[in-house]
Amino acid sequence: MRTLLLCLAFLWPALLHALPAALPAPGGVAILSLGPAGAQPRAGFNDERVAVVPTDGGWKAVVGLPLSLQPGDHRVEVTWADGRRSWHGFTVHDREYGESRITIDEERLVSPGPEDLKRIEAERARIRKALATWTDTVPDFNFAVPAEGRFSSGFGLRRFINDQPRNPHSGLDIAAPTGTPVHAPSPGRVILTGDFFFAGKAVFLDHGYGVISFYAHMNDIHVEEGQVVERGERIGDIGATGRVTGPHLHWTIYLNRTAVEPELFFER
Repeated sequence: MRTLLLCLAFLWPALLHALPAALPAPGGVAILSLGPAGAQPRAGFNDERVAVVPTDGGWKAVVGLPLSLQPGDHRVEVTWADGRRSWHGFTVHDREYGESRITIDEERLVSPGPEDLKRIEAERARIRKALATWTDTVPDFNFAVPAEGRFSSGFGLRRFINDQPRNPHSGLDIAAPTGTPVHAPSPGRVILTGDFFFAGKAVFLDHGYGVISFYAHMNDIHVEEGQVVERGERIGDIGATGRVTGPHLHWTIYLNRTAVEPELFFER
């Protein structure tokens, strides 16, 4: 009986946390039922560890799907506590994204010079390290919208800057006046802050199990690295720092180091 109570105490908080909406398409989230087991298994996809969370039916893998992923059949590899391995397949469907064209007046922000490129590469190394963070904390996937404003640019759009093709839009933009508060959408820990060449003043939050959220172009940052924040706690203010055309918040959610559609995490 004591063992049963301990198991329920472990499972109960996670059962209260809704999972993201499933969207098995590039830029979406695949949710796979792995079956029951006494101990948490470990799962991987495309050489990245993925979140495995307890549910009332056993364990589920929550897998971020890259925008570059080809439609078709894919699989997740699972290693169980007793050493067994299993493979769980799923089908990725095609998804069409629109395009976004913006004009940046400052040419340096479109075609950085040699010194800027050195800075950008150093910043990318810091960001890669942050995105590799893994903590054994069950995340609350039920995210609130972090700021009030208009959704001005959606996730996954094919980007053209001054008519030059760039990587697809990796987040959701929320346009609002400078100084509009930005709040943590879910409990987390601040793992990186800084003033970056492209992202401007930005914050990265670790929510557990490889779930990382990113907030860019802020006017002010109100948290420090290592700080634990609760849902609704103010982490900064909307601004127009970095490469922007006006004040807004760029918000990205990463699963297994993969940017995915933030709207799949909205509170339901």
